[in-house]
Amino acid sequence: MLGEGSDDVSWLDVWFSINLRQLIKKVMKTIFLIAALVVMVATASAQHNKLYDSAANAEKDIAEAVEKAASEKKHVLLMAGGNWCSWCLRFNKFVTEDKQLDSILQADYVLYHLNFSKENKNEATFARYDYAQRFGFPVFIVLNERGGRLHTQNSGLLEEGKGYSKDKVKEFLLQWNRKAVDPASYKQ
Repeated sequence: MLGEGSDDVSWLDVWFSINLRQLIKKVMKTIFLIAALVVMVATASAQHNKLYDSAANAEKDIAEAVEKAASEKKHVLLMAGGNWCSWCLRFNKFVTEDKQLDSILQADYVLYHLNFSKENKNEATFARYDYAQRFGFPVFIVLNERGGRLHTQNSGLLEEGKGYSKDKVKEFLLQWNRKAVDPASYKQ
């Protein structure tokens, strides 16, 4: 029995101390598991959301895009940039989340994300398109259904504030689609 001033520890203090340690261990394990899960999800999401493939064979992929564009009566839109480029990712999100712009893009273009990164600068491909990277990134290269370059667009001209202008992007997409450059569209 414990008396006043005794240094003895009661069974309640022992029980509380043991349960507190167990509780702390459980909380720490839970925090660790949640942190590990967050890291796994973030890593998987980042890998899944990569628009640009530094290991891709750009020449082969562009040839396939041109072939597809010819069969679908569209143009090819090369969006040059990289996963490192926040403006590239912002533009892709902007046009794919806006129903009207996405509809124009899907109807008129075969889209290809042309990689430019420290791992793969696709130097021969950019040389073929007159060094479009000189405009910064993203830069847009419009090809006809035979693979000929029609236009190179500096994306800075499509910006507005800290994003892109819907009207400017829409105008760009419509001015370089197949119908816009078809001489038959201008016959009276």
